[in-house]
Amino acid sequence: MRNAKHLQNLEPSYIREILSAATHSDTISLAGGLPASEHFPLPLLRTAFNSVTATPALFQYGETRGYGPLLDCITEHYSLLPSQGAMVCNGSQQAIDLIARAYIDPGDTVVMEAPSYLGALQVFALSQAQVKTVPQSAQGPDLEALETLFQRHSVKFLYAVPDFHNPTGLCWSLDCRRSVARLCRQYNVSLIEDAPYRQLRFSGEALPLVSSFCPERAFVLYSFSKIVAPGMRLGLLVGPSSWLTTPEKIKQASDLHSNQPLQAVLLALLNSAQLAAHIEGVCAVYRQRYEALARNLRQHFGQCARFSEVEGGMFIWFYLPADRRCPEPMALAREALSKGVAVVPGDVFYRTDDPLRLSSAPALRLNFSHAQPEQIDCAIARLKNAFDDLST
Repeated sequence: MRNAKHLQNLEPSYIREILSAATHSDTISLAGGLPASEHFPLPLLRTAFNSVTATPALFQYGETRGYGPLLDCITEHYSLLPSQGAMVCNGSQQAIDLIARAYIDPGDTVVMEAPSYLGALQVFALSQAQVKTVPQSAQGPDLEALETLFQRHSVKFLYAVPDFHNPTGLCWSLDCRRSVARLCRQYNVSLIEDAPYRQLRFSGEALPLVSSFCPERAFVLYSFSKIVAPGMRLGLLVGPSSWLTTPEKIKQASDLHSNQPLQAVLLALLNSAQLAAHIEGVCAVYRQRYEALARNLRQHFGQCARFSEVEGGMFIWFYLPADRRCPEPMALAREALSKGVAVVPGDVFYRTDDPLRLSSAPALRLNFSHAQPEQIDCAIARLKNAFDDLST
């Protein structure tokens, strides 16, 4: 059967495709954005699951927006304004899709950072948006380039991951956050602030959401995949209450509502006095693993090891040595996989026709949250071996 016309340019996710190969018993994965499985809050989940089974009504159909007591808790937990509302989604990925289906017409302009989150690139391609990209610095997006895009185009949305950006791991400065919010207000651009890694800070100072400076113009996406467990597929879409009406109708037509028993489990976790300690423990583990990755890159690649220092999240952006003998990122990723380590080439985080893709330094995205320190030691040794084989 012939695919629908709007699917003709939809590219598969390299990361989702590589996950099957990366799960081979001899392969160490630095590819996916996987949390540390051995640090899931299973004791808390076990208690919460047992309590849920005592309430048969939870296993009936529920409200599309979400389980009422959970939404009440979320309003307090995230200090939502009276003008804001929330809707529970099947992960924050569904929230991106609902926004696109509700508000983006073919040809509408969406601005994204370059490189950017692959899942969002796929959604906006599916909605047939015209995607424009803005380069990044260590402080955040290039503000001059961003304003130029806002001036030259009728931009509907700016999509961004300001806290521990996927894929670079960078975190926007306070000044940048204020400036981006000001530009969104000035040029009537709506912000989609994706914040799945925000609670995974292991050093530095926590900064306010960008949307806190322009709440009337912003959606915020939260995910519980990174602090609880991704298999639960629960996330949040937060925004001005009037903005949620259409996404709610679309979700109702799509899946009726998200898993209600698991929403009750999540509520029990959010109300648990032990959750904060769990998140703190996870952050400590990720700091140790990040330091192991940074140490091994410096050890094996020496002065050629260039990467962005991060203060949290799950990723670093590793620049390949600027040398004419340097292998292409995709070729290096394939060679590395043959040697038992999975990494993601930086190319996949750009649109194929994005000029910034051609002008950017070759890089890999490396995940540090999933593998244990001793596995990271082995993985980087294998990566260097693959690099040397292709460079000779």
